[in-house]
Amino acid sequence: METKLDEVATTEPEAGAESVKRRQILDGARRVFLSAGFAAASMGEIAREARVSKGTLYVYFDSKEALFAALIEQTRSQTAERLLDVDATMTDVRAFLKLLATRLLEKLSAPMHVSMVRMVMGASEKFPELARKFYDAGPGHGQARLAGWIAEQHASGRLNAPDADNAAWQFIGMCCHPVTVRVALGAMPPPDAERIEHYAEAAVTTFLAAYGPR
Repeated sequence: METKLDEVATTEPEAGAESVKRRQILDGARRVFLSAGFAAASMGEIAREARVSKGTLYVYFDSKEALFAALIEQTRSQTAERLLDVDATMTDVRAFLKLLATRLLEKLSAPMHVSMVRMVMGASEKFPELARKFYDAGPGHGQARLAGWIAEQHASGRLNAPDADNAAWQFIGMCCHPVTVRVALGAMPPPDAERIEHYAEAAVTTFLAAYGPR
């Protein structure tokens, strides 16, 4: 039987149910964080939204910061920049970059991603470590993966990009800035498929004009 919200759980979760319960808590926390923001969210509100006792919540997470860090880790594979996990055997550079740009534009402008970015930015001054975790899981990871791929293409002669780190940031920037800044600030809705196609093609063409093989 589950304890009341103001009781403290004293037992560890059973192994078979742990992943399900943990996911239930994280799903509830995500909804609260996105609706209220990190600073305004409370552990009690998260427990209610997740439909667990406050004591059960504290068995899994001893603080709001720990819960948010776990949420970032859980969603790491779903963040936009994880799309930059590349196939090292792919040799058609233009086709790969076009596919990558299209996926990035779709995910970077998706309402859930925009909401997460807004929330992290709002909490970053007071909780810089949380912002760092979000950066490492998303943009930092994605840029490093893309830079590695660009370096391989440079070594093979398919690109001329001796500064792979800078080239990767420039490509991501061309995909990010046409939509993310304006969508995140509420100036425009997410772009439709036609607009995404336009932005993706422009990013690839510009990138290859600068870094195509000589």
